[in-house]
Amino acid sequence: MVDVRRVKLPGVGVLHTFVTADGGKVGVIAHRSGHSDLVTFSDEEDDGNTTKVSLRLSEDEAHTLAELLGGTQITESLAALDQIPGLTIDWFTVDYEDHIAGQELGNPAELGVVGLTVVAVVRGESASPAPASDFKVFPGDTLVVAGSPEKVARAFNFYRTGESIKKPANLDAPPGR
Repeated sequence: MVDVRRVKLPGVGVLHTFVTADGGKVGVIAHRSGHSDLVTFSDEEDDGNTTKVSLRLSEDEAHTLAELLGGTQITESLAALDQIPGLTIDWFTVDYEDHIAGQELGNPAELGVVGLTVVAVVRGESASPAPASDFKVFPGDTLVVAGSPEKVARAFNFYRTGESIKKPANLDAPPGR
């Protein structure tokens, strides 16, 4: 396991660094603005002949680089969870025209979908895990939900249109049930 050091850079973001097996020093500056800098650098111990490199990456470029370098453990973990029969984990990005835009998240069970969980709401660079029902959702937010494929689809339809997500009554059921 690689030893990663983390240093907060006030007003900038966070610097993550590690030393490679061959002695190279690598860092990633995760800026608060969303972009990242990939850097190699030298310490006082270096002889001054070390080449220093800095490469600015957009958020998409940083994600692409991470995938090219072998993917992230989070992605692999979510992929493994997605293989559990009956469980779907999906992301819903809120657009301006979506019903949920500007509204409180609400409780999926109160909306007729028991067993659906809003795992987190991602807004910009931050995530709100397990948001409360009064959490206000805005365009650009991404809702991370987990549940059965049918329940996720019903919830996404509600988020888009505002149409009830309550399952229709079983017309084949005997009266009174």
